[in-house]
Amino acid sequence: MSGRRFPGGDPSARLPETGAAAPPTPGTAVPYPADGASADASADGRLAATVERLRGEVRAAQAAAEGRALIELAKGVIVERLGCGPAQAARQLAELADRAGLSRLELAADIINQAARDRMAEAADEFVRTAVGEPPATAPTAPAPEPPATAPADNAPTAPAANAPAPGAPAASVAVRLRTAESAALSAGDTQAVAESLLRHALEPLGAVAVAIWTTGPDTSLSLRGHAGFGLDEAARWHYVPPGVTTAARQALTGRRTVRYASLAAAGIPSIGRARHPDGGRVVVPAGTGGRIHGVLEICWARPIDPLPQAVERQIEALAELCAHTLEALPEASSGGFPVLGGFPVPGGDGAPALAELSDGLYDPALVLTPHLGEAGELVDFRIRHANAHFRDPAGRPRGSVDGALLLEAYPATAGGSELFERIERVYATGEPFRARRVRLTALVDQVPLASLADISISRYGASVLLIWRVEDESARLASLLQHAQRLGRVGAFEEDAVAGDITWHGQLYELFGRRPTEPPVALRDLAAHAHPDDADTIRRFLQKVLYQRRVGSTAFRMLRHDGVTRHIRVTAEPALSADGGLQAVRGAYQDISAQHWTEVALTATRDRLAATEEAAEERNRLTLQLQHAIMPPVKPPLDAPGLDVAVRYRPAESESLVGGDWYDTVVLPSKKVLLCVGDVAGHGVEAATGMVVLRNALRGLAVTGAGPGQLLSWLNSVAHHLTAQVTATAVCGIYDPASRTLRWARAGHLPPVLVRGDDAVDLPLLRGLLLGALAEAEYEETELRLEPGDTVLMYTDGLVERRDTAVHDSVAQLLTVARQPSDSLEHRLDQLLARSKSDTDDDTCVVGVQVS
Repeated sequence: MSGRRFPGGDPSARLPETGAAAPPTPGTAVPYPADGASADASADGRLAATVERLRGEVRAAQAAAEGRALIELAKGVIVERLGCGPAQAARQLAELADRAGLSRLELAADIINQAARDRMAEAADEFVRTAVGEPPATAPTAPAPEPPATAPADNAPTAPAANAPAPGAPAASVAVRLRTAESAALSAGDTQAVAESLLRHALEPLGAVAVAIWTTGPDTSLSLRGHAGFGLDEAARWHYVPPGVTTAARQALTGRRTVRYASLAAAGIPSIGRARHPDGGRVVVPAGTGGRIHGVLEICWARPIDPLPQAVERQIEALAELCAHTLEALPEASSGGFPVLGGFPVPGGDGAPALAELSDGLYDPALVLTPHLGEAGELVDFRIRHANAHFRDPAGRPRGSVDGALLLEAYPATAGGSELFERIERVYATGEPFRARRVRLTALVDQVPLASLADISISRYGASVLLIWRVEDESARLASLLQHAQRLGRVGAFEEDAVAGDITWHGQLYELFGRRPTEPPVALRDLAAHAHPDDADTIRRFLQKVLYQRRVGSTAFRMLRHDGVTRHIRVTAEPALSADGGLQAVRGAYQDISAQHWTEVALTATRDRLAATEEAAEERNRLTLQLQHAIMPPVKPPLDAPGLDVAVRYRPAESESLVGGDWYDTVVLPSKKVLLCVGDVAGHGVEAATGMVVLRNALRGLAVTGAGPGQLLSWLNSVAHHLTAQVTATAVCGIYDPASRTLRWARAGHLPPVLVRGDDAVDLPLLRGLLLGALAEAEYEETELRLEPGDTVLMYTDGLVERRDTAVHDSVAQLLTVARQPSDSLEHRLDQLLARSKSDTDDDTCVVGVQVS
């Protein structure tokens, strides 16, 4: 256990032989107050010392009595083993203690451990193996014949071996503490004394400062049966915990496991003593025997605790089992030791006879179960003590064939599938009842599993469990489903007796017709009187088909109710004929189709509006496309520019709804220079097309001034910002001088041109320039490029390269790869660019190519 902090100190601290701390020595001097102190303070000090001395003497007397009880129990074991008298057993105990160098109390605890081999012995043995390293102790052999009085018997309890712990070692201390606590608990008259004994002998050496023992009620409530280390006021406030309140003890009860809190405050769980020890640790252990939890043992530390060593956990589990035995032996005084049924004590031990009488008054099948324990006292099954008078076995067996049998033998399928056995086991352990609807139950009929749905109720009364189930009636379930279906579908059924004239209506029909349940139903022959006059002929043809032609008929009509509400109703009816072919009855249903009718009307109107909108959109797109093609023909006629070949490709958007504002222009200016430009207006539709016309024509007019491309774009920006309706666009503008073969160009937020020279293709520098229309005033950088014969310059819009899943620079790199491919002519190069374009945006595409000859 090195490296692990033990809560509250070292558990190996040896107790005196009596198992309790020694009281103050009588007559010990008590310090008097200094000169000048009051005589009253001196008197109070002497009185406090006297009270403390008397308390110590009482504790010492109790410890001595409990130690004597443990020694007497060990002497009884020796008497049984040796077959000797009490006096000889006392001498044998004294001789063995002297020989081992132990006190009689320590040797007595060791003898009881060897004889009992119970949880207490296992806990002490676990501590020996952990702290000392000894192998586990083996069970003692059966006693031999009576030995001579002068020598110890071979089978008599022997002194510890040479490798055993030295006198005063931890193992002996643990054994003494546990056995002393057990002896005191078994001799206690109430649970309060049990709690005080556990704290004094077994838990204070572990560092604990308080302990609480809770008992569980039939309604899963918790009652404080015993406590030590808590104040009386605190215990009074926590004397009862109602069902459903989450506390530390309830979590251990419902979980059927040990719950540990390093700090109760950090866990945020309420419990007794939290105000006094807010940061203290807690260990809460269910106290149960034979599969049933009788209560909960809660142990409190003053400070946070680390994880407990396994040996200490075994000690706490042994103490919890001791609590369970004492709780079982010390029943509530209010119930007289009998189980509680319906709030009253029920005589009869485990409560099975009372439950059997109660179950016979139930109309549902019920079984009364009692626990069946194994050889080690653990719960292994339940015995069917009684099957009530309405018991129905799924396999068809009489109730006498299962009465008295084990549950898992009679119904082996309960161990799986529905987990019914685990539910019963949990209810028996905690007392918390279980209720569930539509649980799937499986029974074996001739080795064939037969499943059914049932409502289950499991409750514990005393030491018995009452299992009640109600198998779902298929016809009742279908009737319930039909009612819900009629309600959701707003359908009501009817039946008319053609002979007697009786009419039966489903309750939904009264609401449908707007009639009170006290009013008579409406006959089919009188249906026209409740319908719109325009539907009279429709109803007449329906009645003729059903009543006279004796065929199934259906029709829809408008019903006028007394409250002024108009409903659209569909009625369907079929005749029921007698053996001689006469009309015997008419069955059918009415359905409120008002919502469906108005939905169809609204849907028809929506379709009409949608069709009109689509026609208008198609016409709008057609006109826009015509306008665009009129201004921007896909192929431009040859340009009369000496020493320069010009080619243009324009590809419209694939979808007419995406008609955009891509534009280009190539024109020879009065100065014999050539204007080359491409642009892209943001958006689609008529607005984009008209914006494109404005910018294209404006640039043509401005170019006549002879200004450079940077100045032209600056003027065009003013046009876009001030003279259009918030048009923004990108553009590349170039002016080629055939005399010097130079190209001056500028850009406004557009991709730069591509230069193809020989076998290489590069994109030109990214000059500074904002998109058109963004600001009222903007300046655009321009540069000059001297071209050589055979050079090709490509200007394009983003529709040629843009992809949704690819960055722009990657798309441009792909374009350069295609542009490097050899080509026979400029026309062929442009066609090759369009054919190998990987753009996926369905946008317009413009490409302008010029080649110096």
